Amino acid sequence: METAYIPSPSHGVLHLGPIPLRGYAFCIIIGVFVAVWLGNKRWIARGGRAGTVADIAVWAVPFGLVGGRLYHVITDYELYFSEGRDWVDAFKVWQGGLGIWGAIALGALGAWIGCRRRGIPLPAWADALAPGIVFAQAIGRWGNWFNQELYGRATDVPWALHITSATDGRVPGYYHPTFLYESLWCVGVGFLVIWADRRFTLGHGRAFALYVAAYCVGRGWIEYMRVDDAHHVLGLRLNDWTAMVVFVLAVAYIVVSARLRPGREEIVEPDASGEDEGEGGTEASVGLGKKTDQKAEEKADKASDEKADGKADKASDGKPAGKTDGASAGKDGASAGKKADKADGKADGKPDDRTGGPGGEADGGKPVTSDAGKSAPESEDADGAVRSEAESANKG
Repeated sequence: METAYIPSPSHGVLHLGPIPLRGYAFCIIIGVFVAVWLGNKRWIARGGRAGTVADIAVWAVPFGLVGGRLYHVITDYELYFSEGRDWVDAFKVWQGGLGIWGAIALGALGAWIGCRRRGIPLPAWADALAPGIVFAQAIGRWGNWFNQELYGRATDVPWALHITSATDGRVPGYYHPTFLYESLWCVGVGFLVIWADRRFTLGHGRAFALYVAAYCVGRGWIEYMRVDDAHHVLGLRLNDWTAMVVFVLAVAYIVVSARLRPGREEIVEPDASGEDEGEGGTEASVGLGKKTDQKAEEKADKASDEKADGKADKASDGKPAGKTDGASAGKDGASAGKKADKADGKADGKPDDRTGGPGGEADGGKPVTSDAGKSAPESEDADGAVRSEAESANKG
Protein backbone atom coordinates (compact mmCIF):
# COMPACT_ATOMS: atom_id res chain seq x y z
CA MET A 1 0.00 0.00 0.00
CA GLU A 2 1.36 3.37 -0.98
CA THR A 3 1.51 5.71 1.97
CA ALA A 4 3.66 8.62 0.86
CA TYR A 5 6.17 9.50 -1.82
CA ILE A 6 7.67 12.41 -3.70
CA PRO A 7 5.97 12.80 -7.07
CA SER A 8 7.98 13.57 -10.19
CA PRO A 9 6.82 16.18 -12.69
CA SER A 10 5.26 14.69 -15.80
CA HIS A 11 7.49 16.92 -17.92
CA GLY A 12 10.30 19.37 -17.23
CA VAL A 13 9.41 21.96 -19.89
CA LEU A 14 6.81 24.71 -19.89
CA HIS A 15 6.11 26.50 -23.16
CA LEU A 16 5.55 30.25 -23.15
CA GLY A 17 4.28 30.46 -26.70
CA PRO A 18 7.16 29.30 -28.90
CA ILE A 19 9.67 29.76 -26.08
CA PRO A 20 10.43 26.63 -24.00
CA LEU A 21 11.02 27.24 -20.28
CA ARG A 22 13.00 24.31 -18.93
CA GLY A 23 13.03 23.50 -15.22
CA TYR A 24 16.66 22.31 -15.33
CA ALA A 25 17.84 25.60 -16.83
CA PHE A 26 15.79 27.61 -14.34
CA CYS A 27 17.42 25.82 -11.41
CA ILE A 28 20.89 26.54 -12.81
CA ILE A 29 20.09 30.22 -13.40
CA ILE A 30 18.55 30.70 -9.94
CA GLY A 31 21.56 29.01 -8.38
CA VAL A 32 23.95 31.37 -10.19
CA PHE A 33 22.02 34.42 -8.96
CA VAL A 34 22.06 33.15 -5.37
CA ALA A 35 25.80 32.46 -5.54
CA VAL A 36 26.58 35.93 -6.90
CA TRP A 37 24.26 37.67 -4.44
CA LEU A 38 25.68 35.95 -1.36
CA GLY A 39 29.22 36.14 -2.67
CA ASN A 40 28.84 39.89 -3.19
CA LYS A 41 27.70 40.39 0.42
CA ARG A 42 30.61 38.38 1.75
CA TRP A 43 33.08 40.15 -0.54
CA ILE A 44 31.97 43.58 0.68
CA ALA A 45 32.23 42.37 4.30
CA ARG A 46 35.86 41.43 3.61
CA GLY A 47 36.66 44.90 2.29
CA GLY A 48 35.96 44.50 -1.43
CA ARG A 49 33.82 46.61 -3.71
CA ALA A 50 30.23 45.92 -4.68
CA GLY A 51 29.93 44.42 -8.14
CA THR A 52 33.36 42.81 -8.25
CA VAL A 53 31.97 39.31 -7.67
CA ALA A 54 29.51 39.72 -10.55
CA ASP A 55 32.24 41.04 -12.84
CA ILE A 56 34.41 37.99 -12.22
CA ALA A 57 31.40 35.66 -12.42
CA VAL A 58 30.98 36.81 -16.02
CA TRP A 59 34.19 34.86 -16.65
CA ALA A 60 33.65 32.00 -14.20
CA VAL A 61 30.09 30.95 -15.10
CA PRO A 62 30.60 30.30 -18.84
CA PHE A 63 33.84 28.47 -18.15
CA GLY A 64 32.09 26.45 -15.45
CA LEU A 65 29.21 25.43 -17.73
CA VAL A 66 31.61 24.33 -20.45
CA GLY A 67 33.77 22.44 -17.94
CA GLY A 68 30.80 20.72 -16.35
CA ARG A 69 29.49 19.61 -19.72
CA LEU A 70 32.90 18.41 -20.89
CA TYR A 71 33.36 16.29 -17.77
CA HIS A 72 29.95 14.70 -18.23
CA VAL A 73 30.45 13.99 -21.94
CA ILE A 74 33.94 12.56 -21.42
CA THR A 75 32.98 10.30 -18.52
CA ASP A 76 29.71 9.19 -20.20
CA TYR A 77 30.86 9.29 -23.82
CA GLU A 78 28.82 6.17 -24.72
CA LEU A 79 25.64 8.25 -24.32
CA TYR A 80 26.68 10.42 -27.26
CA PHE A 81 29.21 8.57 -29.41
CA SER A 82 28.19 4.92 -29.26
CA GLU A 83 26.20 3.14 -31.97
CA GLY A 84 22.73 4.53 -32.41
CA ARG A 85 23.52 7.76 -30.56
CA ASP A 86 23.60 11.26 -32.01
CA TRP A 87 26.75 13.20 -31.10
CA VAL A 88 24.81 16.46 -31.49
CA ASP A 89 23.07 15.62 -28.21
CA ALA A 90 26.37 16.38 -26.46
CA PHE A 91 25.57 20.09 -26.90
CA LYS A 92 22.05 19.87 -25.47
CA VAL A 93 22.87 21.07 -21.98
CA TRP A 94 19.22 21.66 -21.13
CA GLN A 95 18.62 17.90 -21.18
CA GLY A 96 20.84 17.54 -18.12
CA GLY A 97 24.36 16.35 -17.59
CA LEU A 98 26.77 18.72 -15.83
CA GLY A 99 29.67 17.27 -13.85
CA ILE A 100 30.44 19.37 -10.79
CA TRP A 101 34.11 18.39 -10.91
CA GLY A 102 34.58 19.84 -14.38
CA ALA A 103 32.43 22.85 -13.55
CA ILE A 104 34.58 23.78 -10.55
CA ALA A 105 37.88 23.10 -12.32
CA LEU A 106 37.22 25.08 -15.49
CA GLY A 107 35.16 27.67 -13.60
CA ALA A 108 38.22 28.31 -11.43
CA LEU A 109 40.22 28.97 -14.59
CA GLY A 110 37.68 31.55 -15.73
CA ALA A 111 37.66 33.12 -12.27
CA TRP A 112 41.45 33.30 -12.30
CA ILE A 113 41.35 35.22 -15.58
CA GLY A 114 38.78 37.65 -14.15
CA CYS A 115 40.71 38.10 -10.91
CA ARG A 116 43.96 38.68 -12.76
CA ARG A 117 42.36 41.42 -14.85
CA ARG A 118 41.20 43.14 -11.63
CA GLY A 119 44.37 42.58 -9.62
CA ILE A 120 42.53 40.44 -7.07
CA PRO A 121 43.86 37.27 -5.37
CA LEU A 122 41.84 34.27 -6.54
CA PRO A 123 41.86 32.49 -3.12
CA ALA A 124 40.22 35.49 -1.41
CA TRP A 125 37.51 35.65 -4.10
CA ALA A 126 36.93 31.89 -3.83
CA ASP A 127 36.55 32.12 -0.04
CA ALA A 128 33.89 34.79 -0.41
CA LEU A 129 32.00 32.78 -3.01
CA ALA A 130 32.28 29.29 -1.45
CA PRO A 131 28.96 29.18 0.49
CA GLY A 132 27.13 30.69 -2.48
CA ILE A 133 28.50 28.01 -4.81
CA VAL A 134 27.35 25.15 -2.61
CA PHE A 135 23.91 26.75 -2.15
CA ALA A 136 23.75 27.04 -5.95
CA GLN A 137 24.48 23.32 -6.16
CA ALA A 138 21.63 22.65 -3.73
CA ILE A 139 19.25 24.55 -5.99
CA GLY A 140 20.66 23.07 -9.19
CA ARG A 141 20.03 19.51 -7.99
CA TRP A 142 16.31 20.13 -8.28
CA GLY A 143 16.88 20.26 -12.02
CA ASN A 144 17.47 16.51 -11.81
CA TRP A 145 14.03 16.18 -10.27
CA PHE A 146 12.47 17.94 -13.26
CA ASN A 147 14.31 15.55 -15.60
CA GLN A 148 13.59 12.42 -13.48
CA GLU A 149 17.25 11.48 -13.30
CA LEU A 150 20.03 10.61 -10.86
CA TYR A 151 17.91 8.66 -8.38
CA GLY A 152 19.06 5.86 -6.07
CA ARG A 153 18.09 2.31 -5.29
CA ALA A 154 14.52 1.13 -5.07
CA THR A 155 12.95 1.75 -1.66
CA ASP A 156 9.66 1.95 0.16
CA VAL A 157 10.51 4.78 2.55
CA PRO A 158 7.85 7.49 2.88
CA TRP A 159 10.04 10.02 1.06
CA ALA A 160 10.70 7.73 -1.91
CA LEU A 161 10.81 9.37 -5.34
CA HIS A 162 8.20 8.16 -7.80
CA ILE A 163 9.74 7.77 -11.27
CA THR A 164 7.14 7.63 -14.03
CA SER A 165 9.26 7.99 -17.18
CA ALA A 166 10.37 4.93 -19.10
CA THR A 167 12.71 6.69 -21.56
CA ASP A 168 16.47 6.05 -21.75
CA GLY A 169 16.19 2.74 -19.91
CA ARG A 170 14.32 4.05 -16.86
CA VAL A 171 12.09 1.66 -14.96
CA PRO A 172 9.06 3.29 -13.31
CA GLY A 173 8.98 2.76 -9.57
CA TYR A 174 9.97 4.18 -6.19
CA TYR A 175 13.59 5.06 -5.52
CA HIS A 176 15.79 6.91 -3.08
CA PRO A 177 15.68 10.62 -3.99
CA THR A 178 19.45 11.08 -4.16
CA PHE A 179 18.95 14.51 -5.72
CA LEU A 180 17.19 15.55 -2.50
CA TYR A 181 19.87 14.00 -0.30
CA GLU A 182 22.59 15.90 -2.11
CA SER A 183 20.57 19.12 -2.07
CA LEU A 184 20.12 18.93 1.71
CA TRP A 185 23.77 17.98 2.18
CA CYS A 186 24.84 21.03 0.18
CA VAL A 187 22.71 23.30 2.33
CA GLY A 188 24.39 21.88 5.43
CA VAL A 189 27.85 22.35 3.89
CA GLY A 190 27.02 25.97 3.08
CA PHE A 191 26.11 26.77 6.68
CA LEU A 192 29.16 24.84 7.90
CA VAL A 193 31.47 27.00 5.77
CA ILE A 194 29.80 30.21 6.97
CA TRP A 195 30.14 29.16 10.62
CA ALA A 196 33.74 27.96 10.30
CA ASP A 197 34.72 31.09 8.39
CA ARG A 198 33.45 33.27 11.23
CA ARG A 199 34.73 31.04 14.01
CA PHE A 200 38.26 30.43 12.70
CA THR A 201 38.73 33.46 10.40
CA LEU A 202 39.54 31.36 7.35
CA GLY A 203 41.51 32.96 4.56
CA HIS A 204 43.83 32.33 1.61
CA GLY A 205 41.42 29.80 0.05
CA ARG A 206 40.78 27.69 3.14
CA ALA A 207 37.03 28.41 3.27
CA PHE A 208 36.75 27.22 -0.33
CA ALA A 209 38.86 24.14 0.45
CA LEU A 210 36.59 23.35 3.42
CA TYR A 211 33.57 23.50 1.11
CA VAL A 212 35.25 21.13 -1.34
CA ALA A 213 36.26 18.64 1.36
CA ALA A 214 32.86 18.63 3.07
CA TYR A 215 31.02 18.27 -0.23
CA CYS A 216 33.21 15.31 -1.22
CA VAL A 217 32.27 13.49 1.98
CA GLY A 218 28.57 13.72 1.17
CA ARG A 219 29.05 13.05 -2.52
CA GLY A 220 30.85 9.81 -1.68
CA TRP A 221 27.98 8.11 0.14
CA ILE A 222 25.29 9.62 -2.09
CA GLU A 223 27.11 8.48 -5.23
CA TYR A 224 27.30 4.98 -3.79
CA MET A 225 23.49 4.86 -3.64
CA ARG A 226 22.89 5.79 -7.28
CA VAL A 227 21.90 3.14 -9.83
CA ASP A 228 22.29 5.04 -13.10
CA ASP A 229 24.94 3.82 -15.53
CA ALA A 230 28.49 4.85 -14.69
CA HIS A 231 32.06 3.66 -15.14
CA HIS A 232 33.42 1.55 -12.29
CA VAL A 233 37.02 1.23 -11.09
CA LEU A 234 37.83 -1.56 -8.61
CA GLY A 235 34.17 -1.93 -7.80
CA LEU A 236 33.53 1.76 -7.13
CA ARG A 237 31.94 4.33 -9.36
CA LEU A 238 34.32 6.77 -11.02
CA ASN A 239 32.81 9.72 -9.13
CA ASP A 240 33.51 7.95 -5.83
CA TRP A 241 37.21 7.81 -6.67
CA THR A 242 37.15 11.41 -7.82
CA ALA A 243 35.52 12.46 -4.54
CA MET A 244 38.17 10.66 -2.48
CA VAL A 245 41.10 12.14 -4.40
CA VAL A 246 39.69 15.68 -4.30
CA PHE A 247 38.92 15.30 -0.57
CA VAL A 248 42.54 14.41 0.21
CA LEU A 249 43.83 17.33 -1.87
CA ALA A 250 41.44 19.78 -0.18
CA VAL A 251 42.41 18.68 3.34
CA ALA A 252 46.11 18.82 2.45
CA TYR A 253 45.65 22.35 1.15
CA ILE A 254 43.95 23.45 4.39
CA VAL A 255 46.78 22.06 6.52
CA VAL A 256 49.65 23.41 4.42
CA SER A 257 48.01 26.79 3.83
CA ALA A 258 47.32 27.27 7.55
CA ARG A 259 51.02 26.77 8.30
CA LEU A 260 52.43 28.87 5.50
CA ARG A 261 49.88 31.68 5.46
CA PRO A 262 47.89 31.84 8.71
CA GLY A 263 45.07 34.30 9.22
CA ARG A 264 43.08 36.09 6.55
CA GLU A 265 43.96 38.62 3.87
CA GLU A 266 43.87 42.18 5.22
CA ILE A 267 43.31 43.67 1.76
CA VAL A 268 41.31 41.68 -0.80
CA GLU A 269 40.87 44.43 -3.38
CA PRO A 270 43.71 46.98 -3.41
CA ASP A 271 41.84 49.77 -5.19
CA ALA A 272 38.81 49.51 -2.90
CA SER A 273 40.41 51.21 0.13
CA GLY A 274 40.41 54.69 -1.42
CA GLU A 275 37.10 54.45 -3.29
CA ASP A 276 33.61 54.78 -1.86
CA GLU A 277 30.28 55.12 -3.57
CA GLY A 278 28.96 58.51 -4.63
CA GLU A 279 30.22 61.76 -3.15
CA GLY A 280 31.82 59.98 -0.20
CA GLY A 281 34.55 58.60 -2.44
CA THR A 282 35.18 62.04 -3.99
CA GLU A 283 35.43 63.69 -0.58
CA ALA A 284 37.83 61.01 0.58
CA SER A 285 40.00 61.59 -2.46
CA VAL A 286 39.95 65.36 -1.92
CA GLY A 287 40.81 64.92 1.74
CA LEU A 288 43.68 62.64 0.84
CA GLY A 289 44.94 65.21 -1.68
CA LYS A 290 44.83 67.97 0.94
CA LYS A 291 46.77 65.86 3.40
CA THR A 292 49.36 65.15 0.74
CA ASP A 293 49.71 68.87 -0.04
CA GLN A 294 50.03 69.75 3.65
CA LYS A 295 52.69 67.11 4.08
CA ALA A 296 54.62 68.52 1.11
CA GLU A 297 54.39 72.03 2.55
CA GLU A 298 55.63 70.84 5.93
CA LYS A 299 58.62 69.20 4.26
CA ALA A 300 59.39 72.42 2.36
CA ASP A 301 59.18 74.50 5.57
CA LYS A 302 61.43 72.07 7.37
CA ALA A 303 63.99 72.24 4.57
CA SER A 304 63.93 76.06 4.70
CA ASP A 305 64.41 76.08 8.46
CA GLU A 306 67.34 73.70 8.21
CA LYS A 307 68.94 75.88 5.56
CA ALA A 308 68.52 79.00 7.73
CA ASP A 309 69.99 77.19 10.74
CA GLY A 310 72.97 76.18 8.63
CA LYS A 311 73.63 79.79 7.65
CA ALA A 312 73.31 80.91 11.28
CA ASP A 313 75.81 78.28 12.42
CA LYS A 314 78.23 79.38 9.73
CA ALA A 315 77.88 83.02 10.78
CA SER A 316 78.48 82.16 14.46
CA ASP A 317 81.85 80.62 13.54
CA GLY A 318 82.93 83.91 11.87
CA LYS A 319 83.80 87.43 13.04
CA PRO A 320 80.67 88.44 14.96
CA ALA A 321 80.89 85.39 17.15
CA GLY A 322 84.57 86.18 17.89
CA LYS A 323 83.72 89.69 19.05
CA THR A 324 81.18 88.37 21.43
CA ASP A 325 83.63 85.91 22.96
CA GLY A 326 86.28 88.66 23.26
CA ALA A 327 83.91 90.98 25.09
CA SER A 328 83.01 88.26 27.51
CA ALA A 329 86.68 87.46 28.15
CA GLY A 330 87.44 91.21 28.61
CA LYS A 331 84.78 91.49 31.28
CA ASP A 332 86.33 88.58 33.12
CA GLY A 333 89.78 90.27 32.92
CA ALA A 334 88.42 93.58 34.28
CA SER A 335 86.82 91.81 37.22
CA ALA A 336 90.09 90.04 38.01
CA GLY A 337 92.00 93.39 37.81
CA LYS A 338 89.70 95.06 40.29
CA LYS A 339 90.21 92.23 42.76
CA ALA A 340 94.03 92.56 42.37
CA ASP A 341 93.92 96.35 42.95
CA LYS A 342 92.00 95.84 46.16
CA ALA A 343 94.65 93.37 47.32
CA ASP A 344 97.44 95.84 46.42
CA GLY A 345 95.75 98.68 48.31
CA LYS A 346 95.49 96.67 51.45
CA ALA A 347 99.18 95.78 51.26
CA ASP A 348 100.33 99.47 51.04
CA GLY A 349 97.83 100.67 53.59
CA LYS A 350 96.62 103.20 51.07
CA PRO A 351 93.62 103.43 48.88
CA ASP A 352 94.33 102.26 45.38
CA ASP A 353 94.29 105.40 43.20
CA ARG A 354 96.99 104.54 40.76
CA THR A 355 96.36 105.10 37.14
CA GLY A 356 99.42 103.38 35.76
CA GLY A 357 100.82 99.89 36.00
CA PRO A 358 99.22 96.68 35.26
CA GLY A 359 96.62 97.13 37.99
CA GLY A 360 95.68 100.57 36.72
CA GLU A 361 95.44 99.35 33.19
CA ALA A 362 93.23 96.55 34.32
CA ASP A 363 91.16 98.94 36.44
CA GLY A 364 91.15 101.59 33.77
CA GLY A 365 89.89 99.00 31.40
CA LYS A 366 92.26 99.71 28.53
CA PRO A 367 92.80 96.10 27.71
CA VAL A 368 89.08 95.59 28.00
CA THR A 369 87.52 98.75 26.53
CA SER A 370 90.02 99.55 23.82
CA ASP A 371 90.47 95.99 22.60
CA ALA A 372 87.32 94.15 23.47
CA GLY A 373 87.89 91.74 20.60
CA LYS A 374 90.89 90.02 22.26
CA SER A 375 90.51 86.34 22.78
CA ALA A 376 89.94 84.67 26.12
CA PRO A 377 93.49 83.26 26.44
CA GLU A 378 94.98 86.80 26.28
CA SER A 379 92.66 87.99 29.05
CA GLU A 380 93.65 85.04 31.20
CA ASP A 381 97.40 85.96 30.75
CA ALA A 382 96.75 89.55 31.88
CA ASP A 383 94.87 88.35 34.89
CA GLY A 384 97.79 86.10 35.91
CA ALA A 385 100.31 88.96 35.56
CA VAL A 386 98.25 91.29 37.79
CA ARG A 387 97.95 88.66 40.47
CA SER A 388 101.74 88.04 40.39
CA GLU A 389 102.47 91.78 40.92
CA ALA A 390 100.00 91.92 43.78
CA GLU A 391 101.68 89.01 45.51
CA SER A 392 105.12 90.72 45.14
CA ALA A 393 103.77 93.92 46.74
CA ASN A 394 102.39 91.96 49.65
CA LYS A 395 105.76 90.33 50.23
CA GLY A 396 107.49 93.73 50.12
